[in-house]
Amino acid sequence: MANGGDKSHIVAGHSHFEMGTLDGRSENEFEDESLVSPVSLARKMHGFHISQHISFPDSSQVWSIEYMRTRIFRSLKIVMFSSKINLLFPFGPLAILVHNLSGHNGWVFFLSMLGITPMAERLGYATEQLAFFTGPTVGGLLNATFGNATELIISIHALKTGMIRVVQQSLLGSILSNMLLVLGCALFSGGLVFCKKEQVFNKASAAVSSGLLLMAVMCLLFPAVLHSTNTELHFGKSELALSRFSSCVMLVAYASYLIFQFKSPKNPYEPIDEGGSLTDDGDDDEVPEISKWEAITWLAIITVWISFLSGYLVDAIEGASLAWKMPVAFISVILLPIVGNAAEHASAIMFAMKDKLDISLGVAIGSSTQISMFGIPFCVIVGWVMGCPMDLNFQLFETATLFITVLVVAFILQEGTSNYFKGLMLIFCYLIVAASFFVHVDPSAVQDKPN
Repeated sequence: MANGGDKSHIVAGHSHFEMGTLDGRSENEFEDESLVSPVSLARKMHGFHISQHISFPDSSQVWSIEYMRTRIFRSLKIVMFSSKINLLFPFGPLAILVHNLSGHNGWVFFLSMLGITPMAERLGYATEQLAFFTGPTVGGLLNATFGNATELIISIHALKTGMIRVVQQSLLGSILSNMLLVLGCALFSGGLVFCKKEQVFNKASAAVSSGLLLMAVMCLLFPAVLHSTNTELHFGKSELALSRFSSCVMLVAYASYLIFQFKSPKNPYEPIDEGGSLTDDGDDDEVPEISKWEAITWLAIITVWISFLSGYLVDAIEGASLAWKMPVAFISVILLPIVGNAAEHASAIMFAMKDKLDISLGVAIGSSTQISMFGIPFCVIVGWVMGCPMDLNFQLFETATLFITVLVVAFILQEGTSNYFKGLMLIFCYLIVAASFFVHVDPSAVQDKPN
């Protein structure tokens, strides 16, 4: 009887831990579940140490069928039913059904976008959970790999079908969306909530990110100018060779940036107060909600599902362009980034409204840095392996748009302060960019498939 009482007490305690974990998400659920950036991983160092003291199942419990069933249902509840954005999940199977029954590319494209959006957010959540067990350094590498995995998966599918321009424009659109729309909405929302004061952020970290973005612009500008001026040493080859060499340098530079960020004795992303001194948010300590192997399993499942849906999305782009009478450039630059940036958008706004502007900048600018310094050169290298001539020549119109955007954002962030008017300026800039691509005729359309 004594043993039975002890056993029931342990089971009750374990059940209480599980329920406490689930109930504890209600207050900060939307705040933390979609944030995947170098900032979030750096700020989780305290939570990582706490997670070491959390007791996960011992070997005697692992092989219990009843226990495994409980763990599976609990993990399923946390990952798939704890976020309201998962209400969009049924649109993915619906897109496949519409494709098989009617083949209407416009609807297939639209439903595929809706179906991928919640999976992109959950992919970020699973990466965040796994970062608790890997520490900040390895977590940074995971973040670089999975933080923008949706854009990379879509790009790889497009490379397989030879849609080089779709790859270039969708990655460019993701950078523009993060820097203008996401950051603009965050600054605007935070400025409205704290209208009686100027919000402050660590301008040193913003300067480092702006420098990396300018380096990315330089790497994109030279191949475009080389092509436009017809000054290639070997026509058709020098441009591609320069792009591949620059991509390797960009990947090394981004790896060095990660090492600098996580090995530097002074964390460049520590928030600061109005007086310019560093602050310590002790209430931001977090603990993992799922185990390490559950996070890895969910990463694999979600990645496979996004990859599967991305095939339908990419195949329907041309048909959607004809059905909606929209340029492919507008779909690639404006509509496709909505899929991968929905989570970052909501997260950046929520943190700005809580006066955590450093984290909002880390979400928006950090994601742009990842795509420009990791995503774009990664796709060039993947295209090289696949035999696809993906290069860094994004054409002059797209490159000029990116260059001006980086300059505008760098000037707005140089003072280290923010208000709602600065955010409104960025939103207006994005509207101008969207209108420009709506009337832009791409000289190299989607039919640039290699022979």
